Parts: sequence; structure tokens; C-alpha cells
Amino acid sequence: MKLEVKDLYKNFGDKQVLQGVDFSVESGTALGLLGRNGAGKTTAIRIIMGVFGGEGEVLLDGKSINRREINFGYLPEERGLYPKKKISEQLTYFGMLRGMSKKNAKESVLSWLDRLEMTQYADARLDTLSKGNQQKIQLACALVTDPDIIILDEPFSGLDPVNAMLLKGVVAEVIKKGRILLFSSHMMNYVEEFCEKIAIMRDGKVVLEGKIKDIKRSTDRKKLVIASPEAPKLASAIGERLADYIACKEVQGDHVAVCLRAEGHKVKFISAMAALGIDFDGVQVFEPTLQDIFVKYTEV
Repeated sequence: MKLEVKDLYKNFGDKQVLQGVDFSVESGTALGLLGRNGAGKTTAIRIIMGVFGGEGEVLLDGKSINRREINFGYLPEERGLYPKKKISEQLTYFGMLRGMSKKNAKESVLSWLDRLEMTQYADARLDTLSKGNQQKIQLACALVTDPDIIILDEPFSGLDPVNAMLLKGVVAEVIKKGRILLFSSHMMNYVEEFCEKIAIMRDGKVVLEGKIKDIKRSTDRKKLVIASPEAPKLASAIGERLADYIACKEVQGDHVAVCLRAEGHKVKFISAMAALGIDFDGVQVFEPTLQDIFVKYTEV
């Protein structure tokens, strides 16, 4: 399956929240939908799910999406379950609301509680749980119907490192099963781990979309990072004898960062540096982190 969002517009009164939003994601992959607070991510998500309307198109395999035939699983950033109700009862109820028989809903609930190591809390009230465990129950609710399209909004919020590892395993399983996953988070390390593609939003528009590896490779590749046990000595020699190749240099611990005057100087520079006779362990082209890319495209 392929989910496509095309030319989405949405106004709330005089405020234009979405301005021609486009992105797509296919089965078995995850799209990181990124942006600062207020960028329009949640509005786009709710239009996809049919919570409210907007101008533009939401397509599945090239046809207008039929939400009666597609099963969505949604983990919202805000809490959305009943705090005073028993966990197993309300998860079963939500499964039945989405078309499951009571028997199948109960079986799925027990399976997900077991997978998320929450079986002992089946008869507990939600408000007796820690924030992290409440988040795991929210996730179970999103997945209990084995949805076709899964939308996770800040899924790692409130989780300790052990539970974060558990959730990482679940997310990986969902992707492997061929589901469509929309992943919204400010934790760039998780986005980079799970998402092949990203769409960065700012002021209601998608300002960057594409595969993360392609986006990184499209950036300026004239900066090299050289690992060396003699970094200060190497930096000094580069400055004295290889100045024609470089525009800047900086020692960063046991590394030397250099900016080449031209990308085509790379091979000649490395050969000339090796001829200096100063020990170095490796050379890498500097690539920006996803955090760097996010900041660059979301700064006002």
C-alpha cells in the first residue's frame, strides 16, 4: 500500500494551519513527520484519519482513501484513555468499537499486554500506573486491532531506557509486518533509527521531504573529519604545508576537522596528508545529524 497526502489546506477561522502539504509513505516503511510545535503535524494527521475535513486529497494506492475499509491505530501525544476504568476492560471496549468481536478483542488485549510486559496490570485502573506504563497502555490500544496504518505521536514520551528498548522492538516488528507507519517525534535519534524518509513541516508547509540518506548526501561534502592520535601536530602540519587545499581547520579532541576549498580536492588532499608521515586512523566526510537538518529547516 502507498499512502499519499496531496495539496492539503486547512483553515481554522482566519488562521491558515496547512498550506499545500504533500508527502507519501509506503507499506513496510516509516515516515518521520517532523516540525516544531504548531507546524501543523497534528492537523495533517487528523485530516488523514478523517477527524475533520480539509482541502486536498488523501490517497491510498492512488485512490481516495475509504476510511471504513482501513484500520487506523493512533497513539496521540496527549492521554486519551479513561483514568478510572480497568485497563483490560477499556482496551477490549476500544477494540470492539473498531469492529472486533468481544472474544477476539479480549485475546488481542491479553496478547499485547503480555508483549508489553503489562499483564499484571490488566485489572488495574489506568491512573494507578506510572507515566511510562500509561504510555505502554496507550500503545496497546493503538495496536490492538492490528491496524493497516499506524500513527505514533511522541511514542517514547515518559519511557525509561528499558521500556524504550521494548517499544523499539515493537515498532520494528510493526514495520517488518508491512504496515504503514507515521512517526512524529522530537527525539531525532529514534526517528533516524526507524524512518527511511522524513517530511519536515514549518508554518503549515512541508519544507523538506525525502530519504534521510539522500538528504544527508545532498549537503556540502567539503568538510572532512580526520581521526588521529596526534591531532594537534597533524593540524599544524596541514596548516603549514597543505594550506592550498583547505579553507579552515580545527582540532576537536583526537580529531581534526578541515574544510576543503573544493570537493574535488578530496583525493589529492588525503594523499598529500598521508605523505606528511603523521599517524592518522581514518578520514570521514562530515555529514550533518538529523538534529542539524531539523534545526536548519525549522528556524524562523
